[in-house]
Amino acid sequence: MKLLHFADAHIDMANYGRHDPQTGLPVRVLDFLKSLDTIVNTAIEEKVDLVIFAGDAYKDRSPAPTFQREWGKRILRLSKAGIRTLLLVGNHDLSPALGRAHAIQEFDTLEVPYVTVLDKPAFLRPEELGVPVQVIALPWITRSGLMAAQGESTTDLEMVNAGLESRITDLLERWKERADPSLPLLLTAHASIEGARYGAERTVMLGPDLVLPGSLVRDPRLDYVALGHIHHAQNLNEGAHPPVIYPGSIERVDFGEAADDKFFVLAEVEKGHAGVEWRKLTGIRPFIDRFVRLNSPDDVTDTLRAALPAPEQMQDAIVRLTVDYPRDWDSLIDEPALRRHAAPAFEFHFIKRPRVESRIRLPAGQTVSSLTPLDLLEQYWQSIHAEDVEALRALARQIIEEDEE
Repeated sequence: MKLLHFADAHIDMANYGRHDPQTGLPVRVLDFLKSLDTIVNTAIEEKVDLVIFAGDAYKDRSPAPTFQREWGKRILRLSKAGIRTLLLVGNHDLSPALGRAHAIQEFDTLEVPYVTVLDKPAFLRPEELGVPVQVIALPWITRSGLMAAQGESTTDLEMVNAGLESRITDLLERWKERADPSLPLLLTAHASIEGARYGAERTVMLGPDLVLPGSLVRDPRLDYVALGHIHHAQNLNEGAHPPVIYPGSIERVDFGEAADDKFFVLAEVEKGHAGVEWRKLTGIRPFIDRFVRLNSPDDVTDTLRAALPAPEQMQDAIVRLTVDYPRDWDSLIDEPALRRHAAPAFEFHFIKRPRVESRIRLPAGQTVSSLTPLDLLEQYWQSIHAEDVEALRALARQIIEEDEE
């Protein structure tokens, strides 16, 4: 059986650049759609038997109708080609409100031929799929949803995680035991697995992760494990059976993925064996990230210009230059000259981080001893004009709570 596996499309990630005058779509959205077209074309041209999309069609739980239209066009092409397609619901597809539709609900509601939406754990047999294979599906599962279903109200995060992991393990074990041992058995999940290396989805994730143990997916009774949620492409069971694959996101999401190549996976699967072929996506928009710490006031603009590639090397790239410098040198930086140098770039971000040499002053009546570690951190972040303070605060709170435990 020939399988195509991809994940984390995030096609509405229009966080950089301008709109295309012909289509009216953001140019960055067209980047993601180009990769998606490559994947769909490959599935049709190479006559795969099964396509598994392992979650996160969008970055937003409520995508604009225009983006839903573009996603729908590509999935309908697979449907018209008669290719069985499984769409797993990821955390970015799922509404937090009970009873509200998820972002890919329409394919289920309209009963699109050959397309199956998986929004709850399921065990699919060959007669349901029309393909000689069995599939265990584990879409994104929320702690709150599980607790509500079980009638629980505990706030002990460790207890909730242990209970969730136990229920998932028991469920998967029952399905593995029921599976026909003569047919290939696949597992697809949108989740974080212990031991995986994270990409930049930390910047777009919705809420903290539950991390599942690696033993759940490295079970030799499985023949291929199709994962989604982590943007860095990797095989968590390299050189062993079964392959445990995160194909990664289909385009670079931000500067955290500047060095990452992008892939989808083709696999020839039979009972007890799976041959994996990584297909590299071409034409991925480059991200160039540079950091300079100025230690001399001499030739400041030339120093910054030298930190950037030549103009022709920045052609159509998204470029970021971050400079750390004493605040008194602000007038020495010729920002227009730097922008002229970076003119060929698709987009140029110039981030100035002036160093504050003076001591942080606390408000009247406050002392260091009266503030919590989190309060002190927030005072510091304010003094250096830190970006993404909300994300920093959430991370700091998580670290402090873990330390206290």
